[in-house]
Amino acid sequence: MSRMSRNNRGRLNKGGVMKLNQLKRISMLFLISIFAGLLSSCGLQAQVTIGAQTFTETKILAEMYKALIEDRTNLSVNIIPDLASSPLVLNAIIRNDVQMGTLYSGEIFNNHFPISGSKDRKEVLKEAQEGFQKYYQLTWMNPLGFENTYAFTVRKDLAESKGYTKISDVKKDMANMKLGVDTTWLERSTDGYPAFSKAYGIKFGQVFPMEISLVYSAVANKQVDIVLAYSTDSRLKAYNLQTLKDDKHFFPPYDASPVVRTDLLKKYPEVQDAIAPLIGRMDVDTMISLNYQVDIEKKSEREVAIAYLKQQGLLKS
Repeated sequence: MSRMSRNNRGRLNKGGVMKLNQLKRISMLFLISIFAGLLSSCGLQAQVTIGAQTFTETKILAEMYKALIEDRTNLSVNIIPDLASSPLVLNAIIRNDVQMGTLYSGEIFNNHFPISGSKDRKEVLKEAQEGFQKYYQLTWMNPLGFENTYAFTVRKDLAESKGYTKISDVKKDMANMKLGVDTTWLERSTDGYPAFSKAYGIKFGQVFPMEISLVYSAVANKQVDIVLAYSTDSRLKAYNLQTLKDDKHFFPPYDASPVVRTDLLKKYPEVQDAIAPLIGRMDVDTMISLNYQVDIEKKSEREVAIAYLKQQGLLKS
């Protein structure tokens, strides 16, 4: 399964610009790999390189990993942000261009190795942890505590007046509802609108294809009634929106986890110990709030990351 914007994450880039930026990133990774090798051969301080995607939460989390590792070990950490997609981050870890990053359990649906096809959260996580270890020698750690998945979203005032808490609740009003959604999701047969309609028995009265970045303002401004959004996007808070529970488990789970090369952890087990306090600590509301501080309040990812770690009492120095 190809994940619309989570894996391609080029929603702020277009065509040739995205390809050019991606080539630049690949070249940067190659040069950093050579430089890291030279540093190692010269006996200088060992360095861990973290890759982060283009979207905010992965950059915040990378800054958290960096702060914790440098606070609790003798290693130095470098971050390469704005890698165009989750598959690019994954491949960079596999090639050892970077040694760790944040990935999502639903990545298993992108044909990396045989899977059962189950959408059960525990099973998907188990297959991610076992499969990436077996086939790629990567340690897929336990989840941070939140998932960033697709989420049908409405205004909070509409949810309260209509009693909407889950997707099935809108079925009674579907004929009069206007849906705003990314164009590519409408066209996909296996996990797009056709399959969704079949699973839920829901077909909205009007459907408006649009850029994913526009859906939040469109529903907030009552241009549409319901949109397909992302569950940790800061604009959910900015526009006072409410996500609806996927009560039929149509969308695969996308639990966020730190993913690290196993050979790095064998050499430096203190890396896993350093970031372990984050495991299970961060729920979806926490991640939305952190993203909001960067996207809306315009704070830096590092500033937000350090403030959170200090507030949680996780930094020793």
